[in-house]
Amino acid sequence: MFRQSYPNYYYPQMPMGPMMPGMPMTPGMPMPTMPSAPSTTAVPPVPMPTPVVDTTIPPDFEIEPGAPVMEDIGYTQGYLRTQIGRYVKIDFLIGTNMLIDREGTLIDVGISYVIIREPETDDLVLCDIYAIKFVKIFY
Repeated sequence: MFRQSYPNYYYPQMPMGPMMPGMPMTPGMPMPTMPSAPSTTAVPPVPMPTPVVDTTIPPDFEIEPGAPVMEDIGYTQGYLRTQIGRYVKIDFLIGTNMLIDREGTLIDVGISYVIIREPETDDLVLCDIYAIKFVKIFY
């Protein structure tokens, strides 16, 4: 159907010879002549200067504040942080309709947890903050 000598424009063939300067592509192709440079004495290499990196902190640098959830009292975590050290009663929703409560001194508040110290045993209880429904703070 197609002739064997038909050129293939879609899939051109790669040259089979070496692609190095000074090497002929196909046998019988003349070698290019390179102009010869006059011989000179070798120059020793010059060392490259090492870049200087300034690691000092500029005087107007301000440390970023913490997460707004932890700092702003408009969030549960931020408000509960203002109550650390107080006696609290926390109601948790477990599942879809079961409420349980824990009482104790509020020790710490994180982004996703609160820690209370139980009064009877002095044990620390880590509680999931996303299960909290009510917090009673005693004064």
